[in-house]
Amino acid sequence: MLRIYNSLTRKIELFSPIDPGHVRMYVCGITVYDLCHLGHARMMVVFDMVYRWLLASGLDVTYVRNITDVDDKIIQRAAQNGEPIDALTERMIAAMHADLALLGVRDPNHEPRATQYVPGMVKMIETLIEKGFAYPGANGDVFYAVRQFQGYGKLSGKSLDDLRAGERVDVDHFKRDPLDFVLWKAAKPDEPSWPSPWGAGRPGWHIECSVMSEALLGPHFDIHGGGHDLQFPHHENEIAQSEAANGCTFVNHWMHNGFLRVNDEKMSKSLGNFFTIAEVLKVFDPEVVRFFLLRGHYRSPLNYTDLQLEDARQALNTLYTAVREHSALRAAFQSSAIDWNAPIAARFKAAMEEDFATPECVAILFELARDANRDANGHAVKMLFQLAGLMGFLERDPELWFKGGSGKALVSNPDSAGSDQAIDERVDARNAARKARNFAESDRIRDTLLAQGIVLEDGPHGTTWRRG
Repeated sequence: MLRIYNSLTRKIELFSPIDPGHVRMYVCGITVYDLCHLGHARMMVVFDMVYRWLLASGLDVTYVRNITDVDDKIIQRAAQNGEPIDALTERMIAAMHADLALLGVRDPNHEPRATQYVPGMVKMIETLIEKGFAYPGANGDVFYAVRQFQGYGKLSGKSLDDLRAGERVDVDHFKRDPLDFVLWKAAKPDEPSWPSPWGAGRPGWHIECSVMSEALLGPHFDIHGGGHDLQFPHHENEIAQSEAANGCTFVNHWMHNGFLRVNDEKMSKSLGNFFTIAEVLKVFDPEVVRFFLLRGHYRSPLNYTDLQLEDARQALNTLYTAVREHSALRAAFQSSAIDWNAPIAARFKAAMEEDFATPECVAILFELARDANRDANGHAVKMLFQLAGLMGFLERDPELWFKGGSGKALVSNPDSAGSDQAIDERVDARNAARKARNFAESDRIRDTLLAQGIVLEDGPHGTTWRRG
């Protein structure tokens, strides 16, 4: 019985799909004018976790995550770079896909681009004008008349009077009310444009998601997600547009992940305090980053420091150590059905179904890791592989994990301490020296490897090695 915190009602509610057994979910994606930063990664990883859990629960899921490929920032950046807009967006989309693949983020069912849906945006704007919710301005723009929609502010909890008194609003003399927002922007020289009844132009940002979600999920669907910063005005404006145009509830459950912070400030490009995913992955393994992003609850703020990432790396090392001797069974374990009647699996499921309580789930993984060290039958190891896999963890061969640097990305040449084969040969030579009771030679080989960043670990099943 999945329960989700609904940003609209501000409480945790029982989740029941509109169509039994089928979940329709839309998540606001990236405006592709630059490389994705770690704040974007948090949103993507959080909703990947949600997507994985819905599938693991036996539900059919239609997951839509859009791309904004026309926007003021994109136009400005392309002009600064001296490159065509299409060249910039294609390059940034390819980089985004590469980053997300490394982080274990699965592809959505649909990834619509705004430029593919402009005719639908024109049609919705026409409907809003016909119904009295929008009006053309004398400058060729089209505006949404916020005060005509009685429910405006229900998602953010902001009243129109409070917004008028306290919020910063654009000064635009072509608007009837300073709170009105643009649906259609009149064409400017050297900017992309499309034909419309109001003249050539391009859509405003907010109308894009209203149209793309309706086209792929219908006018009323189950879950709409995104970062907390999108709750107002973007998602508030989506509700106003969609419900005014279609005359029905837009979304049943609104989900928003908390900010990623640096020195207690929101990580954002506008503040200049962001780290791109690519930059972080030069230092830390992608699975370490994923673990860091999921070990906190998705609605809570998360503070970024290298120390936090290093702690995540050590935590993952603990999990991988617990299953290291069972590497060969990983694929079979993770593909087998989970026994949800087992007490520890039932606890994991209960935590996930109470608004995706991943901190409790991570704690359960460490219980299993502790039990795995003294589990002769391998039940704890199997469960650890299975439950960790649901969160996108322990999906690598443990031996390769340790030989690849124990979760620390190798900025230098990964073969700088020698190839795997060369290291194996040195380990064999050390074992031969130990067998011959030549401990001086054995220690010399061990110390030489350690100086090269190779750590040897002697156990009951022989000697293994890892990159330190």
